[in-house]
Amino acid sequence: MEPIIAIRGLRKNYGQKQVLKGIDLDVYPGQIIGYIGPNGAGKSTTVKILIGLLSDFEGEVSMLGQDLRKDTLTVKSLVGYVPENAEIYEVLTPVEYLSFVGKLYGMDDALIEERANRMLQAFGLLENKDQRMDTFSKGMRQKVLITSGLLHDPQIVVLDEPLSGLDANAVIIVKEILSLLKKEGKTIFYCSHMMDVVEKVSDRIVLINEGSIVADGTFEQLKQAEADTLEKIFANLTGSQSLTNVADAFIHKNQP
Repeated sequence: MEPIIAIRGLRKNYGQKQVLKGIDLDVYPGQIIGYIGPNGAGKSTTVKILIGLLSDFEGEVSMLGQDLRKDTLTVKSLVGYVPENAEIYEVLTPVEYLSFVGKLYGMDDALIEERANRMLQAFGLLENKDQRMDTFSKGMRQKVLITSGLLHDPQIVVLDEPLSGLDANAVIIVKEILSLLKKEGKTIFYCSHMMDVVEKVSDRIVLINEGSIVADGTFEQLKQAEADTLEKIFANLTGSQSLTNVADAFIHKNQP
């Protein structure tokens, strides 16, 4: 089986700081990849490259058989992206915003309306569809963002902390959506700090630290090699010192 995402020797510098240090990664159709790591590890930079926001990188990235550098617009049309925070157009209603997004992807009005209504209804937002989003809570805005990222039925979905601000019921719905997308053969690239969610939804977990991949496998494989929970695996592979000692130092002053 050919990988739907193929990354070879991916490097990225910001000035003198090397953020990605030679990432090699193959992702296959129908996989949910949990892409995790501490702050500053290079997760967001990887995501920005995959969705076509950063082009000045070293190495090769192909998605759906297309060279990301040469066919950026083609790749973008086949990828859905849900950020943790985005500058949503607050003066618009969800219907207006989703219509705008759908037309950017070349969708016709009838299809936009059908999918938007169906998705908004699933999130309990159908009665708010004509309400200006400047009155929305963070969770309501996040539901609109998730809808906008999936509206054009993308083959690859890149999620960066997609559950931010969502209530418990919405989190359950999103987990079920991910399961259904996987069954349809969609590929999910899931970035999060929520270890319990990553552990439950991911077929494969890729742990990045200081710009390099330090672990890659199923949760069961990583558990056998490192620890019994993903949080402990994360701490073992990325912590430079005992996190218990760090917490203790935060609360208690040093004794003479």
